[in-house]
Amino acid sequence: MNHAIVGLAALALACAPSLNLSGDPVARPAPRQQGDQWNWHGRLAPGKTLEIRGVNGPITAEPGTGDAVVVTAEKHGRRSDPDEVRIEVVQDSDGVTICAVYPGSRNRCASDDDYHMSTHDNDVEVRFHAQVPPGVRFVGETVNGDVEANDIAGPVKASTVNGGIRLSTGSGDASGTTVNGSVTAAVHGQGQGPLRFGTVNGSVTVSLPKQLDADLEAETVNGSIQSDYPITVSGRLTPRHLSGRIGQGGRRLRLETVNGSIHIRSVD
Repeated sequence: MNHAIVGLAALALACAPSLNLSGDPVARPAPRQQGDQWNWHGRLAPGKTLEIRGVNGPITAEPGTGDAVVVTAEKHGRRSDPDEVRIEVVQDSDGVTICAVYPGSRNRCASDDDYHMSTHDNDVEVRFHAQVPPGVRFVGETVNGDVEANDIAGPVKASTVNGGIRLSTGSGDASGTTVNGSVTAAVHGQGQGPLRFGTVNGSVTVSLPKQLDADLEAETVNGSIQSDYPITVSGRLTPRHLSGRIGQGGRRLRLETVNGSIHIRSVD
């Protein structure tokens, strides 16, 4: 079984001069970073991406209004000094990436493969909260902590290692992966891209539109598979592996776990 589950974490961002992300000139205020509290305000047009990368701590997102993005972060440490962890903002033509940057010469905040983050035994936890404007794609990635995105209007991608995933989106496009934790997703609307939700230790519960056309592949090792949809099965049917077509087929729907059950629910 494909256990490729887990997109991870990390974040840092230089407060560079503001870019024109929404089509109009915009003056971006400098982030406030005082001790354990941090916040940032900016603007993003529909189709752009807001990405938050953490290491230790949860990420929560909720709907915003207009084109305004608001991100706050709270830092807490038991042994380590919260001031040692910076919150950085990187802006480019695709959107904004916000990272928790731990001490270390190699640590780098980026939205691509240039990203690198190690805590070096720093125990500071950073709790992110974001307000996401309509139509903006939200990406939330951490290592130790839950990722929750509630009623987001745009596409959602959520990943962690040690924590649960809970998301709901009206765009029809989403993915969520973890290793130790359950995945609960409600995807409304008719999207175009593949849907993938997976974990290793936990259940996967996905709620989808009543009228759904998808090519399904669901797999578990220690658990069961339950579906509200009639499925035209392809290949051999087993209690722990299900491959087939929902409706007319089309977009890919991939659900997987090792230790847990899979539930596919139909909602109005």
